[in-house]
Amino acid sequence: MSDVDVDLDLSKDQIEIKAWAREFAEKEIRPVAAEYDETEKVPWDLINKAAKAGFFGYPYPEEYGGLGLTSILTKCVILEELAWGCAGVADIIGATHLAGTPMMKMGSPEQLKKWISIISNSDKANLAAYCLTEPEAGSDVANMRTSMRRDGDEYVINGRKCFITNGGIAEVYFVFATHDRSLRHKGISAFIIPAGTPGLSAGKKEKKLGTRCAHTGDVIFEDVRVPIENRFSEEGKGFLGAMRALEEARVTMAATALGVAQAAFDYALAYSKERKTFGQPIAKHQAIAFMLADMATQIAAARALTWQAARVADSGAPLNQIASMAKIMASDVAVKVTTDAVQIFGGYGYIRDYPVEKLMRDAKIKQIYEGTNQIQRTVIAKELIGRD
Repeated sequence: MSDVDVDLDLSKDQIEIKAWAREFAEKEIRPVAAEYDETEKVPWDLINKAAKAGFFGYPYPEEYGGLGLTSILTKCVILEELAWGCAGVADIIGATHLAGTPMMKMGSPEQLKKWISIISNSDKANLAAYCLTEPEAGSDVANMRTSMRRDGDEYVINGRKCFITNGGIAEVYFVFATHDRSLRHKGISAFIIPAGTPGLSAGKKEKKLGTRCAHTGDVIFEDVRVPIENRFSEEGKGFLGAMRALEEARVTMAATALGVAQAAFDYALAYSKERKTFGQPIAKHQAIAFMLADMATQIAAARALTWQAARVADSGAPLNQIASMAKIMASDVAVKVTTDAVQIFGGYGYIRDYPVEKLMRDAKIKQIYEGTNQIQRTVIAKELIGRD
């Protein structure tokens, strides 16, 4: 697929960056993706290679050890290519960036120099975890139970976070807690907590349908003491940072969904040209040809919307509505395209020896991550109709 000449919408630098990410995905990620999906282990050797190549540090300013590629569109281009290699690997990297986003929006220069430099380290991968979701506070973030109380120059945090990507294996944790649940979002503050802090521990590791190489698990806080200098922004101002981070994350999540969809399409197109029935490649049969045409059209449309959302993010304009639109469309397309790819492969598509069954499993989480698509539709409707 030629990407329908969408590269014409990118700068020369972005086209080169896209090729850089594709080369890494093709040479380093794809050869081991099936193995780590099967074993459900974190591919530490690969992740360390990614750190050395700059894939953890690229979105941060150079003064904090990054490559200065701060554009959300550039981030989308990179993450799509990494997800084309393996969605789980892209999620390990993307989750680390998700924790870094509110740091960049809420942190002081001193905090950023200390903590972002850890994430952007190129010597080895230092993962970060964004600790927001709880058993009773997923989309309803303001219902969180993880508590904080001031004790002199420290805060004491207690609670449990769940479904945390990199949770339990990260070097740093960006954590949200409340000092008064009755205040809802106005009671939430944000903190950075390094691994090894007494009382911080890993809980249950989840066994998942897809993105199996990405570690997802509980993070437990038992009388965790955090110095006041590790609080980001003012007390009670954490909710806004959380929401701004999620808005951007919905755009980049759409990009990773596109990577999964593009990979499934590429495999299906190649297979349909090789597999023959009734004396000709199945791609020549109208039933298959029309499926391929629809898949290509859906991917192109979703990419256009995702890149438009990224440009809105880069402009600083309100992002809430278009970010939700992009996330819905790209993730729905990923599920549809990967399902159709399995169908084109026929019986082989259902077998683990072929790549499309993994892609079908990986695609589903994209409709759930960063707020389910049902929540995204609620967000869009409120923007259209008006909030109470």
